[in-house]
Amino acid sequence: MYGIDSGIQSGATTVVRDDDDYTTSKHYTVTTTTVTREEPDLEALCTTRAQRVRAAMFPETLEAGTTILSTQIDQSQMTNVQKLAEPSQMLKTAIIHLINYQDDAELATRAVVVSKAAQIVNQLTRKEASRRALMQSPQMVAAVVRAMQNTSDMETARATASILHNLSHQREGLLSIFKSGGIPALVRMLSSPMESVLFYYAITTTLHNLLLHQEGAKMAVRLADGLQRMVPLLNKSNPKFLAITTDCLQLLSYGNQESKLIILANRGPEGLVHIMKTYNYEKLLWTTSRVLKVLSVCPSNKPAIVEAGM
Repeated sequence: MYGIDSGIQSGATTVVRDDDDYTTSKHYTVTTTTVTREEPDLEALCTTRAQRVRAAMFPETLEAGTTILSTQIDQSQMTNVQKLAEPSQMLKTAIIHLINYQDDAELATRAVVVSKAAQIVNQLTRKEASRRALMQSPQMVAAVVRAMQNTSDMETARATASILHNLSHQREGLLSIFKSGGIPALVRMLSSPMESVLFYYAITTTLHNLLLHQEGAKMAVRLADGLQRMVPLLNKSNPKFLAITTDCLQLLSYGNQESKLIILANRGPEGLVHIMKTYNYEKLLWTTSRVLKVLSVCPSNKPAIVEAGM
């Protein structure tokens, strides 16, 4: 005979066997162990992670004596946070070189450094995060503008013009250019002796974006003698560049009699008519015809347009 106690209630299991007056008893004890797990402090973990990111990307913003626990196990391999911070550090270093451009006595040596810095910044501003970091600092944008104005190196000029062009695709970037005195600088560069379609295209496109989307840009361009510098560009031979230039002229002259007279005084109708007769690029013909239509609204301009051959 076997007697079995499950042990659920008693906590013990006993088996009794009666065989030839031989009795065997075995006792089993079931022990229950309770394990308590402490929930991690998610707020503390998030704070630590945020501090690591901040320490990697902006170490100068940390208070003196602050200690950040590192998660780097292998010193020969960068952590994800360090990889994330690398472009930010490159951007800041490059901008520092641009800012210090005028403060260095060895300008010949500095020009090489500035050229490389401008090219690095140009590459970085093609990425969203780096572009936003730059446009949020008026000092940095002003440094780019100053470097563009002061350089005689074609590559530096093209790189800095491209930086502003990249910034001009977002409203925040347009505002930073506007506040940093970028419009007068860009207008002055339209008269630069540097002959490069890419260079002029970047500058004119940036001005075009400003005229379309930035409040106060039209007046700023007029005050900087933008029309006087744009009209001679009608002699360039790149159709896409001319399409942007003529649209700028239309935006500046529409509803502004003084602008129309400036275009007329600088022989604008002749350049516009020449474009209509020479090119078959549809967008260029459309933008050019719009300028001519705006100019013809002023009765005093009609004789000049007729004389030009229309």
